Amino acid sequence: MGIVTALEVGKRDSSRVNLYLDGDFAFSLKLEDAARLHKGQTLSEAEIAALRAGDTFGRAVDSASRFLATRPRSIHEVRQYLARKDYEAPTIDLALDKLQTLGYIDDQAFAAYWVRQRASFKPLGAKALRYELRQKGISDGIIQSVLADLDTDDAAYRAGQAQMRKLRGLSRRDVRQKLGSFLQRRGFGFADADRTARRLIDEIDAETPNFFARDTDDGE
Repeated sequence: MGIVTALEVGKRDSSRVNLYLDGDFAFSLKLEDAARLHKGQTLSEAEIAALRAGDTFGRAVDSASRFLATRPRSIHEVRQYLARKDYEAPTIDLALDKLQTLGYIDDQAFAAYWVRQRASFKPLGAKALRYELRQKGISDGIIQSVLADLDTDDAAYRAGQAQMRKLRGLSRRDVRQKLGSFLQRRGFGFADADRTARRLIDEIDAETPNFFARDTDDGE
């Protein structure tokens, strides 16, 4: 049991109200929740617990919403974020359910977004994309669906184009080896990496005759 002895609007945040029970500060509430209370009101232990739990839930949803404001996140990322903020598992589960209902988190949409971003700014092969998405808690079924339309040849070509500029002055053999290794580190298979390296070498050799070193045996 507890008697409401004071309700004070927060000095730093006017959207929150400090609740005092039996003369002592208990916890703060959102303004709309505090509006249902009045000085002298007697609250049961169950009512106090419900108010506290409801406010904790609201804080978790608000915190996660701010986290999501910068970019889309996977459910796993949001869960980890709230855990780092010291919210307990039941509160996190409720917050995630609410966010999913609102459409703020959706692993299918997130995975598609991630693949698009990588394609635009850092082309990767299916192996690397699969690893990254798994690290973010995305299920294999969703990963398979978003990678189904991945244009591996285009991604490898664009990734190789950016790297090619750094290899000027090397022999064709060295460029092929370094570019192939780079593309494999980006998650492309050996065959795709080698085919792309050969294509880029042929193209730049035709466009820029002095790009490669000519004083070595390239073995081509």
